[in-house]
Amino acid sequence: MGRQEEIIKERLRKLSELRKIRVNPYPAKFDKKHECDKLQEKYKKLAKEKKAKDKVSIAGRLMAVRDIGKIIFAVLQDSSGKIQLVLQDKETPKNVFNFFRKYIDSGDFIGAEGIIFRTKRGELSILVKKLELLSKSILPLPEKWHGLQDDEEKLRKRYLDILMNPDIKELFVKKQKFWSTIRNFLIEKGFLEVETPVLENTAGGASATPFITHHNALNLDVYLRISMGELWQKKLMIAGYEKTFEIGRQFRNEGIDMEHLQDYTQMEFYWAYADYKDGMKLVEEMYKKVAKEVLGTLKFKTHSYEVDLGKKWEMYDYEKQIKKQTGIEIYKASEKDIKNKLDSLKVEYNPDVDKWRLVDVLWKFCRKKLNGPGFLIGQPVEISPLAKRDTKDKRKVQQFQVIIAGSELGNGYSELNDPIDQEERFKEQAKKKLAGDTEAHSHDKEFVEALKYGMPPTFGFGVSERLFGYLVDKPLRECIIFPLMKPQESKILDSYQNSKEKQKILKPEK
Repeated sequence: MGRQEEIIKERLRKLSELRKIRVNPYPAKFDKKHECDKLQEKYKKLAKEKKAKDKVSIAGRLMAVRDIGKIIFAVLQDSSGKIQLVLQDKETPKNVFNFFRKYIDSGDFIGAEGIIFRTKRGELSILVKKLELLSKSILPLPEKWHGLQDDEEKLRKRYLDILMNPDIKELFVKKQKFWSTIRNFLIEKGFLEVETPVLENTAGGASATPFITHHNALNLDVYLRISMGELWQKKLMIAGYEKTFEIGRQFRNEGIDMEHLQDYTQMEFYWAYADYKDGMKLVEEMYKKVAKEVLGTLKFKTHSYEVDLGKKWEMYDYEKQIKKQTGIEIYKASEKDIKNKLDSLKVEYNPDVDKWRLVDVLWKFCRKKLNGPGFLIGQPVEISPLAKRDTKDKRKVQQFQVIIAGSELGNGYSELNDPIDQEERFKEQAKKKLAGDTEAHSHDKEFVEALKYGMPPTFGFGVSERLFGYLVDKPLRECIIFPLMKPQESKILDSYQNSKEKQKILKPEK
């Protein structure tokens, strides 16, 4: 029997004994009155070997226990930080001291009451007078200095990764700050937060492969949304709202890589009487605000790029950048020309898609060489079926993408509000879908009908949590608190205990 198996067997024995002596190892409540970080701050001037008169009540998980005979040291961690507990012979009541020694292990949740003091070594501590077991840990925590080593296991057991790694814990504090900053920024600018449907009859608002599910009550197949309510929010512009936004989950049944997942959080806003040039100004202001709040600076290194959001933002022309980097003139080149260029560059692509999908693959190759920050403009109308045409060049649309560190980190455009033009583009997209392009947009007749009632000039913009991943220099999957994983049977308890011991947990003695 290995060391881990011995630890688990011993803890199961303690669990059984606790129930025999009528001690509930999993009580429902504890009156926690203090937090570790606030105690550390309040008593930071307390002198060595001095006691405060105040009694404190603290609760959390024991991260380490060191028993040296007449004194026991333990480290308790709550959501705010850590503090040392001390149980000392003749200072701590004998029944409390003995109970701790006999039944408590690192990993257990406990509640403790006692007196604040500072040790000879200057460590702020609590001299324990009362103690209550709040949750008995059966499985031992990962070792402090090694933790979880396998990347897949870290994501599968994210709760342990967060517990053992303060940087991971702080990552999700930053992520909350990221979204709250965006939300507050837009509300301060007069935008109304809305909620639109997650299940849709037509997967609209973007070019992407949707998830399909069945609605039993209505007996029809529906799609999980691939955009943050783009067509719905534009209907709200028709309804008379002038500034709306939504933050929520959206779903795309596509591949997994550093920048892509199947379900993730997205924000989209819509702004009546504004165009893409107005949008650039607002988005630049918002991004600087977010970076300052999350990172405390506008300068950061991410994915091997040095980025400074405080510098003048560049303007990158879609057509000119592709010609500059590859020699391809997108409006003159044939589909074969583009495939040959992609082959020579050793770029993978789907040979069954049309010319403009191939052009966009070529653009994404070029994008990697752009540091940013900047805005990509001049996209072809064929790859942006919902954007308004450029008045100076009908082949292009009034659109921009935010380019930072070689990636697209936001997309916005002057919304197409001409119902005739929109219907024609939807028909073209529908032909592509029938030809096998799963990312082509569906023909949404209800949206076209709504447009015929009239929609004001509108600018729309969307950004996902990919931006957060770039701010903190991590792959998107690591920025999801619990990413989707393939199911894995847990055999750990089955490996370490026989059926008799299992029954003591599942059916404790009365």
